[in-house]
Amino acid sequence: MKELFDDISYQCSKGVTTSYSTSFSLATKMLDPKIRRDIYNIYGFVRFADEIVDSFHDYPKEDLFNRFEQDLEHALRDKISLNPILNSFQHTFHNYGIDRKLVDAFMRSMRWDLHKSVYLTDEDYKAYIYGSADVVGLMCLKVFVHGDDEEYHRLKDAAMALGSAFQKVNFMRDLKADFEGLSRSYFPNINLADFSEEDKMNIVAEIEADFKKGLEGIFQLPNSARFGVYTAYKYYYRLLNKLKNTPSSNIIQARIRVPNYEKMGVLARSYVNYRFNLL
Repeated sequence: MKELFDDISYQCSKGVTTSYSTSFSLATKMLDPKIRRDIYNIYGFVRFADEIVDSFHDYPKEDLFNRFEQDLEHALRDKISLNPILNSFQHTFHNYGIDRKLVDAFMRSMRWDLHKSVYLTDEDYKAYIYGSADVVGLMCLKVFVHGDDEEYHRLKDAAMALGSAFQKVNFMRDLKADFEGLSRSYFPNINLADFSEEDKMNIVAEIEADFKKGLEGIFQLPNSARFGVYTAYKYYYRLLNKLKNTPSSNIIQARIRVPNYEKMGVLARSYVNYRFNLL
């Protein structure tokens, strides 16, 4: 009956993905079924950790995070957990030989969100992005290349650049919520109380450089992963263009999003490009 528990655990991770992120869920559905389950498992894990620090304001967040971290340690050591999300994640962690340092870096960035609200230096900014986004891209890359270490190291830099681009787009999209709701400011040397067009365009240029590097890696992914990752890339690039064309004063006042009908348009165009080998 252990197989039943493992399947229920996977369904929980899938449910977290589809409930929390329509865009990531849509992209994940474009992956080969053989690797789709493991990407759900990774997303479920990182989403739960992120929810503790971002959402559970009426509860003892640090205590909850400490317990989650302890449960994670037991799950990775014992290869089982009564927490279904961690049980499914540990399967993927062990099956693909994911580096424990990636998991530790992710948890460190999440812990920073409990107390650290302003990132004043480029060093802190890059360290946070590495832990919160780059390492997630690297975990997924391990799955995409089926655990092949040579391919993993060849595509590592591109995967990190894509993870950085996705996270920075999220930062721009969520400027209002992070600044007003959580008193957070991730971009160094920028005064969000006086967010200017120049500030916005400097961030956009940084993200576009990350996307360019990330796209080069997408072209070199196995067929089982290429379409799904390309779909995520196209969605986030679409969101970046919306932010680019939105006045800076509006970005700080409202959350910019891509409507579902536009997401479906992105999917359709991505499929045409993929189907006719235009990637």
